[in-house]
Amino acid sequence: ADLDVLLFDIQDIGARYYTYQATLGFIMEVAAQTGTRVIVLDRPNPIDGVSVEGNVVQPGFESFVSAYPLAVRHGMTMGELGRFFRDDQGIACDLEVVRCEGWHRDQWLDQTDLPWVFPSPNMPTLECAGIYPGMCLIEGTNISEGRGTTRPFHLVGAPWIDRDRLADLCTKGGVESGLQGVAFRPASFEPRFQKHAAKPCHGVEIFVNDRNAMDPFLLGLVVLEGLLREDQGQFAWRTETYEFVDEPIAIDLLCGSSEARVALESRVRPAELIDGWRVQLDEWIERREAHLIY
Repeated sequence: ADLDVLLFDIQDIGARYYTYQATLGFIMEVAAQTGTRVIVLDRPNPIDGVSVEGNVVQPGFESFVSAYPLAVRHGMTMGELGRFFRDDQGIACDLEVVRCEGWHRDQWLDQTDLPWVFPSPNMPTLECAGIYPGMCLIEGTNISEGRGTTRPFHLVGAPWIDRDRLADLCTKGGVESGLQGVAFRPASFEPRFQKHAAKPCHGVEIFVNDRNAMDPFLLGLVVLEGLLREDQGQFAWRTETYEFVDEPIAIDLLCGSSEARVALESRVRPAELIDGWRVQLDEWIERREAHLIY
């Protein structure tokens, strides 16, 4: 309440789970109560502002990783999200957006003259940001998502996994689901911190061959399906507190509903899941349109 204005100048990476956009929404909610002006110094969406994927958060599954009804890969900038929060979500904040100059919606960050700067410790490269809208789902399991290595979200594994079998399952599952632009290889690694720290883990490493053909959310579902099929009785969904929430469990918070978890456990194929979300995604894309700047 003592501030005249709050400048928000933080680089998002274009995925619903990344908590910087939720932080903007929460700031706006408080600023609406205090009458504080918020100015967003906008930045490009580094994984382009055209591609939109996944499902939309359902009521009862809101959290820091799914705070507002957004698609998983939302294809918006911070400034556009601020407009969405104000005009669609009714956050009556005094908001100003300072536009980017020279950015086109179909550009990735490396197609601009801007350098890639780590937005957080486990987001070391633009390629990592590109797969994050799907590979972050591994956080909702007891499997390492590669945190504690130099290849976070590219490496997935655990001490008990048969790496050759998992690579084969992911490759075949990807073909059957129409996944393009990525390849899997058997891999072993040893995280230095977080899940399975200092223990040899076995699993897969993900290589991106064509980022424009890749659907990262489908990629994450394919890897989850592979882990469930490879399971030797030790795979589990993460049940401890996640992003300040005890219940629902982490995978449901990340997915914005329990539908993905229940469907994968019932052997529903990832492509079928995505097809089932098409209507809600199309409806959300139509809502999104009114808030785009570029």
